[in-house]
Amino acid sequence: MPERIYNFSAGPSTLPEEVLSQAAKDIVNFNNRGMGLIEMSHRSKDFIAVVDEAEANLRELMGIPANYKVLFLQGGASTQFAMIPMNLLGSGKSAAYLNTGVWAKKAIKEARLFGDIQVPYSSEESNFDHVPKDGDYTVDPAAEYLYFVTNNTIYGTQFPAMPKSGKMLISDMSSDILSREFDITPFGLVYAGAQKNMGPAGVTVVIIREDLLDRTPANVPTMLRYKTHADNGSMFNTPPCFAIYVVGLVLKWLKKLGGVAAMEKINREKAAILYQAIDSTDYYRGHAKAGSRSLMNVTFNLPTPELEAQFIKEATAQGLDGLKGHRSIGGCRASIYNAFPKAGVETLVAFMKEFEKKNGGHSHGDTPPHHIPTGQR
Repeated sequence: MPERIYNFSAGPSTLPEEVLSQAAKDIVNFNNRGMGLIEMSHRSKDFIAVVDEAEANLRELMGIPANYKVLFLQGGASTQFAMIPMNLLGSGKSAAYLNTGVWAKKAIKEARLFGDIQVPYSSEESNFDHVPKDGDYTVDPAAEYLYFVTNNTIYGTQFPAMPKSGKMLISDMSSDILSREFDITPFGLVYAGAQKNMGPAGVTVVIIREDLLDRTPANVPTMLRYKTHADNGSMFNTPPCFAIYVVGLVLKWLKKLGGVAAMEKINREKAAILYQAIDSTDYYRGHAKAGSRSLMNVTFNLPTPELEAQFIKEATAQGLDGLKGHRSIGGCRASIYNAFPKAGVETLVAFMKEFEKKNGGHSHGDTPPHHIPTGQR
């Protein structure tokens, strides 16, 4: 097996090596049962134990109270854009959504099919380079909930603290769940696609306050009702067994590290190394404003698109993979989720310094310094 590279992909993303090694064994022979985990019945005692342990560890790591249900669902985080308003709104009801990026916009579009959706704040005019502070917007008292995306993967922005509005909070935490400590009790519902910070693609974790399960309008289909899955322990239909199992392995790995508090310390150290490298030169320019910078996704530009393409090509050749920025803003993006090692960040920073040294004085036609990609002006 060739040496592992540093995978900066935004998702599916890097996983702990010990998790991958264990999964590789268990996919062939789980618990010495003579068959692989993905061959086992989801209703077998062995697999029920996997689900129960994963839920218990998630509750411990996040401090989830007993009056919240933990669900392992299919359909990706995008299905939640519709499931949330389908279950929690209805005729004559409204909700507030903060528009801080592509995934918030998609959620707003879906929610408008099921209720009156207000957008008290949007950072779209500045190409989503920041998130709002609490005093920047006002939530209508009639709103059932305030919805926001904690971390905006494409733009490299993140709420440094959870909003305080007095309203029930609902959040998409797909790209920063388990990366830092927070109090879940102001939230009615939190969800996350696993493929960025928890495990492989295929399972979406939903944490929902129990009293909300009975608010669903009568015309919502069975499979799209949270209560269906809560009442059946996420086993109403065959769940994404392998994805849940790997999430369980990641949770055990995180516990061994010292839990979310220890992980947050590491994440802050990793991000600080990279942001310091960006701030120490005019050659690299971060997309996100300083007060909104993500610990998970670091977005930046070079002086020209040509240099960005060269940077990505040379970095990839040196085992620094997945650094190409999202097509909507261009540039570069380093995703440094929980499982991404600090050594990889240090290797990237060393490469950045060497690249600037070799290419800093090159001319690229009439393109002005610090070119701003199309759509970012």
